[in-house]
Amino acid sequence: MKRMKKAVAMLLVFIMTGSLLSGCGNSKGKLITLTIYSQLANYSGEMQGWFAKIFEQRWGVKVNLVPETGGVYDTRMEAGDLGDIVILGSDGADFVQAIEAGLLLDWEEDNLLQEYGPYIWENMQPALNKNREVSGDGKIHGFGYNVAASSDSHDAFMYTWDIRWDLYEQLGHPEVNDMDDLLEVLADMQELSPTGDDGKKTYAMSLWPDWDGTLVMYPKSLATAFYGPDGDFGMGHYNPQTGEFQGALDEGSIYLEMVEWFNKLYRRGLLDPDSMTQKYDQYIEKAQNGNVLFSIFDYAGSQAFNNDAHFSQNQIMLPLVPTEATPIVGGLSPLGGSRVWCIGANTQYPEICMEIINWLCTPEGVITMEYGPKGLTWDYDENGKTYFTDFGKTCVEDRTTLMPDEWGGATFNDGAFQPNNRTWTIADINPESGEPYDKQYWASNQVPEGRCDAERDWRAFTGAETVQGYMDSRDKFLVDQPTTYSSSKKDAELDSIYSQVATCIKDYSWRAIYANSEEEFDQIISEMIEKANAYGYAQCIEWDKKEAEIKNALQEPLR
Repeated sequence: MKRMKKAVAMLLVFIMTGSLLSGCGNSKGKLITLTIYSQLANYSGEMQGWFAKIFEQRWGVKVNLVPETGGVYDTRMEAGDLGDIVILGSDGADFVQAIEAGLLLDWEEDNLLQEYGPYIWENMQPALNKNREVSGDGKIHGFGYNVAASSDSHDAFMYTWDIRWDLYEQLGHPEVNDMDDLLEVLADMQELSPTGDDGKKTYAMSLWPDWDGTLVMYPKSLATAFYGPDGDFGMGHYNPQTGEFQGALDEGSIYLEMVEWFNKLYRRGLLDPDSMTQKYDQYIEKAQNGNVLFSIFDYAGSQAFNNDAHFSQNQIMLPLVPTEATPIVGGLSPLGGSRVWCIGANTQYPEICMEIINWLCTPEGVITMEYGPKGLTWDYDENGKTYFTDFGKTCVEDRTTLMPDEWGGATFNDGAFQPNNRTWTIADINPESGEPYDKQYWASNQVPEGRCDAERDWRAFTGAETVQGYMDSRDKFLVDQPTTYSSSKKDAELDSIYSQVATCIKDYSWRAIYANSEEEFDQIISEMIEKANAYGYAQCIEWDKKEAEIKNALQEPLR
């Protein structure tokens, strides 16, 4: 049956390829539709724009993207079909359950991986073997994201504490040792710059709820950025250096501390009041317009704000990490991370799915996912080094830039790779150029003299030339070393309890952030703890601590 599917698929590819070539890539032939189910996506429906054109021109495919919203995983599991390409948020319980239900393809069946995924097969053996180990049936059903060629270093820092350095310089570089110091600096910065480019009010911070998981994303991430323990571990924080786990509602927890800090921001008029209701795209627009003065994340701070227009006004966002902070950074590993690429067992087009994933692992595929189509937005120069075209630089600086009609005509951002997962880590070296995939390290992007006076001031103040150089020079961070750990499967009763407790914590955390007084804040937190305990918080934490013991046993030999 599988070989029949393969024959039919290859015939369709031959027919469609001929149609596409004869029509100069304008898809006059009939396209097949692939469903990509991604638990990481923020987009639903048929993909549009420039990456949709890549799917169309390379494989004769249009993509219907299904994100994880409101129990989609359970619904698709019950229906017996997860999709053609499947991207799961972890290689833990959902991954193993899907394998046990026979809904994820064995990549070695009929030599599928070797024939149609040669780049993966030749370059990602450790990640494939990890997947074989955690799958439970000894077979390869995919690989985890952010694969690295070696484990000699760590990933690029994501928690970079980006702040409007031009404003910080104007304040005279006041000391920022802890979160209280930071709050006062942000208040002073807001007074210096009360409006953004669009004339609308500035705020120290602006949040979005789209990415809330077991906990509210921003408080748990701020706790990770300051103290170090991983907030993407169960219902609390796991310390990768000690193996200790702290529950979110434990007395004196770092999660509750940061919920309270955000409430202080709110009561001082420093937190965007839209934080609880806006989407990520709305946030990014504000960040690009200079309505946000600080972000713990690089992608939501400097990468959104920094562009030539702002540099010409001597405005720039650069890191200022509190002296007491110990941010976390992921260790690089050939094993890859937990977010796993898979192929649905019921796909009619396994070869095409494998070819797509394989191309996304090639240097061209990696850079295209990050920065757009080769030749249009980036290319290699005569020395084999990567550079942005003028148009590509515009797209990267302003993701609302419209693409040419032949590339779908949508904005660069709307046309991007919406399934929202990586193959190789961009901190790794591109074998074709000899420099990292990350644009900030390209020789073509280096500006030895600095991009503006404020950046020159930052360099003089920190003694660093680059963001990552500064983060490394602090020599104060935690490295989360990848292992073969994957979360265990909860039984149905605990899973239900876990969901109830998580919903309770998220709902009450947001209410606490928006409290109008300390008394109201304390009352909300007290009620949250009472209700969470009634729902079964203790059972959830007991589970998390056992999971922490498992992961710690795997990480201990690596320390």
